[in-house]
Amino acid sequence: MKLERHTVVKPQSALAATRDRSAASRVSDDELLDAAKQCVLATGVRRTTLAEIARTAEVSRMTLYRRFPDVRSILAALMTREFGTLLRGVATEVSTATNARERLVDSAVGAVRGLVADSLMRTVLDLDAELLLPYVTERLGTTQRFAEDVVRALVLDGQRDGSIRRGEPGAQVRALLLVVQSFVLSLRPATIDVEEEALFRELRHVLSAALTP
Repeated sequence: MKLERHTVVKPQSALAATRDRSAASRVSDDELLDAAKQCVLATGVRRTTLAEIARTAEVSRMTLYRRFPDVRSILAALMTREFGTLLRGVATEVSTATNARERLVDSAVGAVRGLVADSLMRTVLDLDAELLLPYVTERLGTTQRFAEDVVRALVLDGQRDGSIRRGEPGAQVRALLLVVQSFVLSLRPATIDVEEEALFRELRHVLSAALTP
């Protein structure tokens, strides 16, 4: 997929450039990301352009270019914001669990539930699933790294309180990420002939069994 890249823009007058900088300073990154999300939900990732995002945000393309030089950068920022917020919310909701293992398992199951129901994730999986392939076969993205940081803290807490078996934390965290990630990406086709709640119960069992000393 080719994403829209920064195009050549004709030089502005000094007055126009000053006005544009002033307009840019009045628009927050969140407003631009909100506009990007609106465009993606309406047409999918591949059909979203910087020009359309700028129109939706009611800013000039130059204002948008100054913050995000291409579509890839603004969409990466959008997904990091959306999925990071979701994961932080899940971590907060399970903070009262008895021990670190229970908090980790609850967080993981809650994250899967939240991500598969999230409108942005659903749109990407429905319309542009191939865009997620590099994060499965080539590299870890910012959101995956953030999730690993959350899981690592819980694994270390669990090893200290005795609720999680001692092992190599880096390998344990990465293995947990791979399990949870597979559920996020494949849950819908997996429920064609298996009840969804049964799969969530099995996920909880798999994670708990893998972590129990």
